[in-house]
Amino acid sequence: MFPANFISVERISTANQAASKKRILEEVAGLLATASEELTQGNVFDKLLERERLGSTGLGHGIALPHARVAGIAEARGAFIQLQKGADFDAIDQQPVDLVFGLLVPEEATEAHLQLLAKLATLFSDADFCARLRQAQDSETLLNEFLLIEPMRKSASA
Repeated sequence: MFPANFISVERISTANQAASKKRILEEVAGLLATASEELTQGNVFDKLLERERLGSTGLGHGIALPHARVAGIAEARGAFIQLQKGADFDAIDQQPVDLVFGLLVPEEATEAHLQLLAKLATLFSDADFCARLRQAQDSETLLNEFLLIEPMRKSASA
């Protein structure tokens, strides 16, 4: 299960028109900055960009998972962008990215935060899940996909 308030409708953007990696990171930073009064779009963007310089967070298959550690939050927070068109994100497979999940974790990230990142990477490796995200028309539908995926996975493995 995701932490409480991990993702919300306010931190989801559908049919976003960002067309470059920098613009995508700016959009993600803007959404993530709403998670705490301590955060600004600028400082979140700087942290995401700093992490991105270590290596692309483009996972392949149209997915990117930009993430960073930041001061000012106590719990992990996520944001999601469904792009209107694929954009170059320097992904490992060199394919355009159209689904972007931004993740912030507290500066003193723990094993639980690493597990959350791994859970997201696993989630986005599910082609059916990604297809539903691509077809969604609004933020509410997208939020429901994220909130419902955990119970669905548990019942499928039972």
